[in-house]
Amino acid sequence: MIKNYDKVRIGMAMSGWPFLNNDPSQLADYVIEMERLDIDSLWFTDRIVSETFTLETVVAMSFVAALTEKLKFGTSVIGLPLRNPTILAKEIATLDYLSNGRSLPAVGLGPETENDYEACGTDKKSRVGRTEEAVEIMRLLWSGNNVSYKGNHFTLSNVSIEPKPVQKDLPPIWFGGRSEPAINRTAKIGDGWLVSYATAEEVSISVPKIKGKALEYGNHIEDDHYGALISFCFADTRQEAKKLAGNYNVVRRADVDLKDVTAFGPPDILINLLDDFIKAGATKFTLRSACPPEMTFDQMRLLGKYIVPRYHNG
Repeated sequence: MIKNYDKVRIGMAMSGWPFLNNDPSQLADYVIEMERLDIDSLWFTDRIVSETFTLETVVAMSFVAALTEKLKFGTSVIGLPLRNPTILAKEIATLDYLSNGRSLPAVGLGPETENDYEACGTDKKSRVGRTEEAVEIMRLLWSGNNVSYKGNHFTLSNVSIEPKPVQKDLPPIWFGGRSEPAINRTAKIGDGWLVSYATAEEVSISVPKIKGKALEYGNHIEDDHYGALISFCFADTRQEAKKLAGNYNVVRRADVDLKDVTAFGPPDILINLLDDFIKAGATKFTLRSACPPEMTFDQMRLLGKYIVPRYHNG
């Protein structure tokens, strides 16, 4: 049995628009109640090109910042090569300043579809290089002035941005992905690792691997900067929950058992899964409710009643 949950934090993930109607007040009510329930953070899925109703992540985070006082907010994950790093650094620094240090940028390589890159003025083949350069540029702009930089994709000459982030050690840049290149990239330039729909066993293998590679690269990653995104749906039985989640479950992995990457059923199923992940080395969780829109608020309230107190007060 795990006795110490000191570093464990329970946040929520939001993909698309999980509400009954398109009234923005739905999101306002959601985040205000989320903060009241002591949920740690809200993480937004990022898609620029999509027919699905999906909020632009930076704008959405500013909306959350204005409505709350302690709720953190992040991207899970933002497609970094689709964006200009100077503009994004300015946006995140401004958000961090206005929210008193609550921004949590997690980044990735972006979607697999070519037209996303074309629409954003770039190309897919350069996404790895653009991502690595963008991370370096953002950190330089956050930590100093008169920045000059010459890379293969970006050039800066005597550039400064203000305000600077208020977080003491700068906003931590977490990476997503569970592939070997993603793990290597996290170890090389990441401040943390937020993986989506991995099993606890995969996490138990990957966390030591990232730690070992990070040492080789001379990169320090805090022990509590490993997290996982998990879909959940509460119901009296696993079968009932799976039925409710059927049209809203975004996990598309044929190589693993669904129960190892989701928690469908009574709260104990989610507790057991979270404890497995904690034993594997994860401490930060973004939980996504896979349910019909009319249940979105109730699922969050059940999370706040049965899950959050166990880990935040334990």
